[in-house]
This record gives sequence, structure tokens and C-alpha cells, in this order.
Amino acid sequence: MAVEAAAARAPYASDPGNNRGRLYPEPPSPTRNAFRRDCDRIIHSTAFRRLAHKTQVFVFHEGDHFRTRLTHTLEVTQIARSLARALGLDEDLAEALALAHDLGHPPFGHAGERALDRCLKAGGGFDHNAQTLRVVTALERRYAAFDGLNLCWETLEGLVKHNGPLVDRDGQPVGRYRERGVPQAIRDHGKRQDLELWSFASAEAQVAAIADDIAYDAHDIDDGFRAELFTLDDLAAVPLARDILGDIGRQYPDLDAVRLVRELVRRLITLLIEDVIAETGVRLRALGARSPDDVRHAHAPVGGFSAQMAEADRAIKGFLYPRMYRHARIARIMSEAEAVVCDLFDRYAAKPADMPAEWAQSAPPSDEAARLRHIADFIAGMTDRYALVEHARLFEHTPELR
Repeated sequence: MAVEAAAARAPYASDPGNNRGRLYPEPPSPTRNAFRRDCDRIIHSTAFRRLAHKTQVFVFHEGDHFRTRLTHTLEVTQIARSLARALGLDEDLAEALALAHDLGHPPFGHAGERALDRCLKAGGGFDHNAQTLRVVTALERRYAAFDGLNLCWETLEGLVKHNGPLVDRDGQPVGRYRERGVPQAIRDHGKRQDLELWSFASAEAQVAAIADDIAYDAHDIDDGFRAELFTLDDLAAVPLARDILGDIGRQYPDLDAVRLVRELVRRLITLLIEDVIAETGVRLRALGARSPDDVRHAHAPVGGFSAQMAEADRAIKGFLYPRMYRHARIARIMSEAEAVVCDLFDRYAAKPADMPAEWAQSAPPSDEAARLRHIADFIAGMTDRYALVEHARLFEHTPELR
């Protein structure tokens, strides 16, 4: 499928000139629309800069060429914009959602999240999506008039609901939140601003979410091969990868292994993007969507892979999970990283004065649950490097995570 020039704005695209506003009203910018302003606010945030030194899969000092949270975020953003452009959606909103989607991740990737979740078990646990909402609505403090970035309703909605509704029409948690409930941070924000947790998010949010999947599939193959966690022969066991490798081999029979994998990644991204564009277009036409709310009130997501490509996506993830995310080397490093996070949490909980003065002095004095959440906010904002420096300052032995 050839992708032509940018499609005309679709009737179901979010409209920055008709957005649902900000929690704190602000005058419009004379030079930028509302969603573009959100992109710029995210890019200039402290949390966004910290992504440069946060783990994607490999800890920051393992190699300069592995993805970090920041490079992953930029790759997701490029894919999200490509999808939005081809589908006639608002590119700026898709970009804002992609730029912000990982702001709530703690140091050491999912290992840090698991550790904080255990530390906060009695207080509702830790959820990186809810933490992203905390970052952009409370923890960023760059403006005189309000905490957070004061992003548009559509951007906040997309960050919270990019994987689908959190509750049903009766307010009962659904999906991943059925067992543990909607995170407290999201419920607290709901008291100030209704994000309609029972509905789907915009089409822009849905394509930003699928862009995340595409980036994971393609670039984790690249990083895993570079780290020698698997070989080309191993990759050939994945049906879609085998087909692409066969095509490359016939066209370039003498291509070296490094270029071969990079060509595989490039072609894989193209195939996944083209499939999402085609399938999402089919779903939108079947829905007869004429407005953004038609997308929100649908009975199923509009953004996604075709059935065939969804199966291929599952096969790729099924390959990567044991060979990369659960590889013995990665598992050992991440286990040590979890211990670092837990050590820091326990130390700050016992001795709050060991936190920097601004954090120690701003801790809630009488609400224990809020105090522990405050500690988690501090740790979640750390980069990998700062967490290790803090651990070395407070403890006699700090693992090297290699």
C-alpha cells in the first residue's frame, strides 16, 4: 500500500480549535494551536529530559547505541505522526500523546515499576500510567499560576485511556483495573476534571498506543540482536521476520548481518504501519464515524492491527519475551535494580531527611499514605544514574548492574 501525501482532516479527527479546554483557563496563543502548545510544554518539561537517562531494556551504561526511554519515545512519536497523517487525524495531538506516554516510568524500566508497586502495596500500588498523569497535572512545577503542565482535556484523556476504558458505564473497573481498581491518582484527578473513564479515547490516542507497540516490536529486535541475546537463525523462527529476511536475502544475497537486521527492522516498521492504516480505515468506515465522540462511544477500538498482523505481533512478542525481557542476563540486572529501588524507598520512609531538602520539607506530615506516595514520586522521577548515585551515598554496597 503506497502512502500518499497527508490526508485531508477527517471528520472524526480531534480539532484543536474546538477542544474541551484546560483545567486552568488560559488565553489562546497567537502562533500555536492548543495541541501544539501541549507538545511544546511536554518537550520543555523536566520529566521529558530525564527520559534520556532512563532504562528502556538496557541500563544506560551498557552501551551508547541501545534505546533509552527518550529515544524510544522519539521513535514512537515519529510512527504516531505517520499514522495520524495518513488517517487524516490531528498530528499534534498524536505527537503530544506519544511524547508524554512514558513520563511516569521510574528508573530501570519495568523493574523499577515492579519495585515501587511492591513498596506501595498497602497504598494502592504503583501504575506508570497514573504516574504520568501525576507528572503532567501536579509534579511538574514550571508555571506561576498552577502545578503541572495544564494540558488540554484531550491530551489528558489520551494519556489515561490510550489502552481503552478504565471503567464501565456504572463506574466499575474493567480490564487490567478490574482486580485492583482504578489508581488513586486517576480517581483524585477525576474529582476535578471528568475524563470520561468509561469511554474510549480519541483516534489520535489509539494510534499513539499502537505506535508504541510497533516501536517495541521493531527496535527491541534491533537492540536484542546487538546485545547478542539471539541470532539471525533464532529470528528466522518468527514467521513475519522469516518472510522479510527471505525477501532481503534474495534481493541482497551478500548483505552483512548488521545491515540485514537493520533492513529487517525498517521493513517491519513499514509493514506494521501500513497494516494499521488499512485496518483502522476499515474500522472507521464500518463505524461511520463523523465526529471524535463517535470514536469515543464506539463499542470497540478503531485503531489496531488486522487479525493476521495481530497474530504476527503476538508471535514477535512471544519471541522477544523469553529471549530478551526474561533472558538470564537481563533478569539478573533487573533483579538487582529492583533491590536498589526498594532500598531507597525503605531508607527514605525511615529517614525522610535523607531526601533532598525540598522533598523532605514538602512531605505531607500527617497522612502516612500521602507521605509514602510522596517518596514514590521522588524515586519515580530519578534517572537510572541518579538512583545509583543516591544508593551509593546511602549504602555501603551498590550493584554495578552489568
